[in-house]
Amino acid sequence: MAQLFFKYGAMNSGKSIEILKVAHNYEEQNKPVLLFTSAIDDRDQVGYVSSRIGVRREAIPIFEETPIYEIVEGQAVKPYCILIDESQFLSKHHILELARIVDELNIPVMAFGLKNDFQNELFEGSKYLLLYADKIEEIKTICWYCHKKASMNMRVVDGVPVYTGEQIQIGGNDAYYPVCRYHYNHPGEERL
Repeated sequence: MAQLFFKYGAMNSGKSIEILKVAHNYEEQNKPVLLFTSAIDDRDQVGYVSSRIGVRREAIPIFEETPIYEIVEGQAVKPYCILIDESQFLSKHHILELARIVDELNIPVMAFGLKNDFQNELFEGSKYLLLYADKIEEIKTICWYCHKKASMNMRVVDGVPVYTGEQIQIGGNDAYYPVCRYHYNHPGEERL
């Protein structure tokens, strides 16, 4: 039975390399997948899933008006799995379409993304994935400053933390550090 998976992690937790690995594993067994990514993420061109280690692959970009369900349903060959990168940027209606793909087309959907933004608020896509997903899994990474698990994303400008601004600002290591709760509130301090 197909399920909707939400695999989330802080920045630098390996979400994009994991989605590329999953796609490769299916395709190596001649099981086609459909790979989507949010059109908001334009760090390495719109419509590409790219990992920090240099692996990249073309994907179907999801814009606000993209009919994900219709695209999947219209495939000549039924995909074995639907993979979504940067799912935090999706809207509620996109998440409902992903649930329909699972429920009505019986195709598993794996959505990868951030859970919370740099102010520790849920992204819209993440909120609805947390509500609708059958399985939720955390992809872990370590804090930028210590050995603890990172659970938050710290936005930085010239290496200095900022705690206000627009929710969405595309960036990598130049703009965000994965941090533990302590270092989110005490950046760079040594833990006692």
